[in-house]
Amino acid sequence: MSKYDDAIKLMEERCGNGKEVIIALATISLSANAAGNPRPAVRMVCAYYEDGVFYVSTDARKNKTLQIEKNNEVSVSGLDDYAFQGMAENLGWVKDEKNAKIRAEFKKIFGWFDEVGDEDNPNSIVLRITLTEGTIIDNEKKYGDQKYEIDFINKVVK
Repeated sequence: MSKYDDAIKLMEERCGNGKEVIIALATISLSANAAGNPRPAVRMVCAYYEDGVFYVSTDARKNKTLQIEKNNEVSVSGLDDYAFQGMAENLGWVKDEKNAKIRAEFKKIFGWFDEVGDEDNPNSIVLRITLTEGTIIDNEKKYGDQKYEIDFINKVVK
């Protein structure tokens, strides 16, 4: 088995297998700092992970969504010792037929979704975060290495 396969197994164990994870999602703020430079913006969101992608239920009018419209490069991290870069995309209304599989996962994974997901609201959307690169740490060295620097695009570990 390759180091990439080992890293992906770690991701699945920590974030996958149909469980809700809380991740920090960082975007670039729409307002600059006093010197005119871009500022980061971060918030905690509920997500589920599948095949190199985090899926988030959110509202199209939220700051994170508006920021992603301007710059879709994001960072995510979690308490399970990982930090990644990725590209975020608004997949549209959660009840759109093309989002049926994701919506079903939201309902199954997020215990709160039926109550607060507001899915009849057309601004209730699916946010897809496709991971491109980053690091996952395994202090137990379960698969041999402690640190995996993953390139999700080329499917290799550096």
